[in-house]
Amino acid sequence: MKGYLGFFLLIAVLTAYTWRDRFDPESVRGARVLITGASSGIGEQMAYHYAKFGGQIVITARREDALKKVVQKCLKLGAKKAAHVTGDMSDPADPERVFRYAVEKLGGLDFLVVNHVGNTNVELWNGDSDHVRSIMQVNFVSYVQLAAAALPVLEASGGSIIVVSSVAGKMASPFVAPYTATKFAINGFFGALQSELALKKSNMSVSILILGLIDTESAMNKIRGYATMTAYPASEAALNIIKAGATRQREAYYPWFHYFTCLLDNVPFMKDIMMSRLSSVYMD
Repeated sequence: MKGYLGFFLLIAVLTAYTWRDRFDPESVRGARVLITGASSGIGEQMAYHYAKFGGQIVITARREDALKKVVQKCLKLGAKKAAHVTGDMSDPADPERVFRYAVEKLGGLDFLVVNHVGNTNVELWNGDSDHVRSIMQVNFVSYVQLAAAALPVLEASGGSIIVVSSVAGKMASPFVAPYTATKFAINGFFGALQSELALKKSNMSVSILILGLIDTESAMNKIRGYATMTAYPASEAALNIIKAGATRQREAYYPWFHYFTCLLDNVPFMKDIMMSRLSSVYMD
């Protein structure tokens, strides 16, 4: 037992050192940023943080009225430039169109922040394979399309792709099987891309952010009746995402302790405990 405690203490110390706050706000001042899924939630909050740091921002989502309001607030908060473009990531033609608009508007790009997510229900999987196919386009394939368009631009600028993922992409979670599949795909693809860029000695980076439950309105509405977990602030999550991307962390967790949550998921009896808790919630 003492050996295990010592091991976990060592891991905790190394993790704390690795994740120490090395962020310099000046590193993103004037940065050219495209943020997807930015009409609300975490994407909206990221736009406000980048604005406060003096960034140049293009935001995209489906709802134009909401995007216009976010742009107006970004300009008030200090953004050097802020613009919007509507885009529907379920349309295979839209990812590249949105990206090209951002590059033309900003004269290049330093950060591509892929954050959008499609609508899916929290429920036992009902066998709907068409929904899995459609959610893969929004939550995964469009991410790959954006990355494909971004690679030459970001390699020229020495920029970064910031990928917003989830604990659900590390732990196979019930009630969200289609969503979980997309997040596992994201983690696998962009993890492999990190390695390929390293082999090429590329000057661009990819950061993958593993998020726990965040208190966005859509998330809170979906889990009602299924979970009683603590949700964490979207604004704080957004700032952690920006910091991780700016400091070129390969992988970061918010809240930080989910690094250990994902480690414990590989311990069989811990998974059994978590599943029994979820079963009791579902049966109630």
